[in-house]
Amino acid sequence: MILVAGSANLDFVVTAPRIPAPGETVLGHAFTTYPGGKGANQAVACARAAGATTHMLLALGQDPYALPLESSLREAGVQMHVVRSAEHATGTAFICVSDDAENAITVAPGANRALGPGDLPPLAGFSHLLMQLETPLDTVIAYARHARAAGVRVVLNAAPAQPLPPELLGLLDVLVVNQGELAQVAGCQGSVAQCLDRLQVPAVVVTLGGHGCCARVGPDTLVQAAFPVTPVDTTGAGDTFCGALVAALGRGDGLAAAMRQASAAGALACTRAGAQSSIPTRDEVTALLHTSQENTPAQQAAVRRFCGLP
Repeated sequence: MILVAGSANLDFVVTAPRIPAPGETVLGHAFTTYPGGKGANQAVACARAAGATTHMLLALGQDPYALPLESSLREAGVQMHVVRSAEHATGTAFICVSDDAENAITVAPGANRALGPGDLPPLAGFSHLLMQLETPLDTVIAYARHARAAGVRVVLNAAPAQPLPPELLGLLDVLVVNQGELAQVAGCQGSVAQCLDRLQVPAVVVTLGGHGCCARVGPDTLVQAAFPVTPVDTTGAGDTFCGALVAALGRGDGLAAAMRQASAAGALACTRAGAQSSIPTRDEVTALLHTSQENTPAQQAAVRRFCGLP
């Protein structure tokens, strides 16, 4: 079983020709709301894209915005542990998606800030705890400490990026970041390989957008080329990757196999609009894995060159 502890937000999404520059007004195409939040997205991905038995600890307000979030998690088969805040509104995110599928996101955390160190449910039966950084850092550290003491493997998606205290890094089994997050967490502006060398975490997985992903496990490195898709909206693709990755690890798959499954799930998520609405089913992920010819030796070599890996 996987326990996801993290954020849930209602996403307010506007599609537009491009993401506005500071001070610029851009006329958009359409407006939609979607269930989102990094934690909730990753929980749905664990359950829907990978078929894992998934629980989620989350905080919501006492307002109508909470209803679609609960409904989406319930429909995905996620068992919820809800902290209900009377002082804070349910978290929201304001997202602009450009015609070339890029996005810019502003988050109002709201009730996510109410998730406290004492809210963690009993950890018996869980193999992995998956967290992000849209909830208070002190809470994340406390949960990691409890999980480590209980023998539960700790996975952190360090997003949104911020410098992390050595105590938290020392409690992690797996750190998942994109390139920008890697540079900030490592305090390094060099290549992916140089940044990886500065992190003393047993396993670090780095998503590389259209290039694929790479990982460092001890002294060894792994690379996975991207699955070729035509992107529509990249919102939630990284969260889908994280959820599918941890679900595969929870089944006992090796990291290379987990990265391939996560890459396929994340690629499919780019082909649809929204965050949780874009997450594929496990059957769709399996079909792509069986038909794709990605990750040839030449493609792997290209990813290694991009990362500065030998």
